[in-house]
Amino acid sequence: MVVSRYGRALAAGVALALVCGLPARAQDSSTAEQTIDVMNKLFGKHPGKRANHAKGVVAEGSFTPSADAAKISKASLFAGPEVPVTIRFSDATGVPTIADGAANANPHGMSLKFKLSDGADMDVVVNSLAYFPVATGEEFRDLLTAVSQSGPDAQKPTALERFVATHPAAATAGSTAKTPSSFARQIYNGVNAFIFVDKDGKRQPFRFRFVPVQGEEILPAPEAAKREPNYLMDEIGPRVAKEPAKFRVLAQLAEAGDPTNDATKPWPESRKTVDLGTLTVTKVVPDSAEAEKALLFMPNALTDGIEVSDDPLIDARVQAYAVSFGRRAQ
Repeated sequence: MVVSRYGRALAAGVALALVCGLPARAQDSSTAEQTIDVMNKLFGKHPGKRANHAKGVVAEGSFTPSADAAKISKASLFAGPEVPVTIRFSDATGVPTIADGAANANPHGMSLKFKLSDGADMDVVVNSLAYFPVATGEEFRDLLTAVSQSGPDAQKPTALERFVATHPAAATAGSTAKTPSSFARQIYNGVNAFIFVDKDGKRQPFRFRFVPVQGEEILPAPEAAKREPNYLMDEIGPRVAKEPAKFRVLAQLAEAGDPTNDATKPWPESRKTVDLGTLTVTKVVPDSAEAEKALLFMPNALTDGIEVSDDPLIDARVQAYAVSFGRRAQ
């Protein structure tokens, strides 16, 4: 059985050295705590760093809504002039020294904090996967656990091989994320469904998609592996200082029968997309390493006119992010 690149990414090298199982889970620990525990097993504990997507760079920019956005949602984000945005680009895994061009650094992520006109924030968290490998927080914990128990000396079939045999997306999701030439030249997808609510109360499920105006540019794996270890982190600052990077912010709209509660199931590409506006990235913050310590991006931090769907992964991510933030803030 071929293990997906996502499974290998979760291993991130250090996981492959683990040949023993995890300790029995405490009865009073939550799924989120168990998830962060196993991430720390896989990637090591790195004080002050995130349990996953530990390596990143913080940038600033703005979002300008389109005229069509206000027709589909009453959110203040779409009602007025441009708003400031804080953006964090990142590599996968909890290894803060991972090479940007490594296969294990996929999927790359982009987290955004929109500064709304009423003083509140709205967060969006997306990555380069076309769909997620599992549908629930419990399954994600179990996937990580299976990776941790599937070192090179593990008995065949390994725990990971047994897991992907019953979770097809876990074997294929990783292949949908590839290494870009720049953080500014990657498509970022919202694998979770959310709900637009318009001024008349009409509800429309959707998924976010951020598409670079210059187009996506993917490197062949051998070329990516030869790049400098920090090439993505180092390239984005000079790039946007010379010319802002722009993304079209799109919403893929669900139709009747499209699942909103299963992130392993992408909707057909034939589904209508609405252009919500333009994200413009203008600069990298002066001290990114310090700035990212205080940043917490929560997928349920929304605004009136945008709501969570019935996707159980949204709450699972919120809970896990909170645990990770609490531990790195200690």
